[in-house]
Amino acid sequence: MHMSNRQGRQLNTRERRDYYIEGNTVRKTSPARRDGVQLDRREHAARRNRDKARYMNFGYVLFLSIAVFITALTLLGYIKAQSELTISIKNVAALERELNILKLSNDEKLVRINASINMEEIKRIAVEDLGMTYAKEGQVIVIESEGNDYVRQLQSLN
Repeated sequence: MHMSNRQGRQLNTRERRDYYIEGNTVRKTSPARRDGVQLDRREHAARRNRDKARYMNFGYVLFLSIAVFITALTLLGYIKAQSELTISIKNVAALERELNILKLSNDEKLVRINASINMEEIKRIAVEDLGMTYAKEGQVIVIESEGNDYVRQLQSLN
């Protein structure tokens, strides 16, 4: 389908796309051209921009290659760090499980040892067989210590 302008001449495809038709009114969307000079300048500029976009010099290609290489190294380092972190977390979890098992075992052994000790039997042996007696008034001397340290006696207190 060919359109026609007011003078009745047929518009070619290039000219048709420069017109906008709304209802029965036709308006030009671009400023008037002088014998295609403006169109040629636009086409030349567009062709020049297209050619520039296609052309990449050696320096630009080298820069992009180095940037991609550095990015790849950074990503590999990040993946390695994530992997090491995951392994460390798994090791910590395994050690915590082992610690909990050892604590339970230790608690069970302590309960078994305390259950096997008969304090009355120890007291009977100490008093009857070894002749031990309870301390009397004045025999106990209280020594204050700082913190949880032990006290070492270097000479007699009497």
